[in-house]
Amino acid sequence: MFEILPLLHCLSPYISQTTLGQLGVIITALLTMSGRVTMLGISRWAGKGGSYRTIQRFFYTTICWPNLLWVFFRQHCWHRDDTYLLVGDEVVVSLAGKQTHGLGRFFSSLYKRPVPGLAFFSLSLVSIEQRQSFPVRIEQVLKPTAPPASTILRQSKPTAKKRGRGRPKGSKNKDKTAVRLNRELLQIKGMITALFDLIAGAIAPTHLAMDGHFGNNYALQMARQMRLHKVVQVTL
Repeated sequence: MFEILPLLHCLSPYISQTTLGQLGVIITALLTMSGRVTMLGISRWAGKGGSYRTIQRFFYTTICWPNLLWVFFRQHCWHRDDTYLLVGDEVVVSLAGKQTHGLGRFFSSLYKRPVPGLAFFSLSLVSIEQRQSFPVRIEQVLKPTAPPASTILRQSKPTAKKRGRGRPKGSKNKDKTAVRLNRELLQIKGMITALFDLIAGAIAPTHLAMDGHFGNNYALQMARQMRLHKVVQVTL
């Protein structure tokens, strides 16, 4: 386990020595602890140098995690001759409470239903030769604020008459490439753009793989705008 800590030296130009030491203590605790991961639980397993106040200070420290993830990957995991796919997926962490930022109800594939908790979208580089995934960018997914009920009632429109079968007479073909991306796809597009700016000149992925939730034209056009080929994996 302690052989992992020297691997963190490549991060020293990007964070202070104090923060780097705290990170080493937290990693040691995470690899040894059991049960739910909380700041209190980490402090109990951290031992010397890992008091609860120290753990709090670390998580209150502003850290540019995308840079650290990329630097660590480039230093220890990158193989120049490997072929890499860009893979995106959302993970939901069940969590109770009322004060956590971004807390909401998100669909969990494990529970097969929406659960209260936090959601994060992750971009990973997957090596075809090594058959391994390396997370390089993670962002929290936030639910849009619901408008007041009175506003919804004012904006409601009368129900339109049901259209009959077949194509309406006089209708024209639409340009399916001219789409308006929703909030979710805009966030993913921004993550991919930031990642490409960070890894420019090192890796140039050509394929984006996501699950069946993104098996639609909107996600396809988002990938095309990023000059990527989209691969959809359907989960049964």
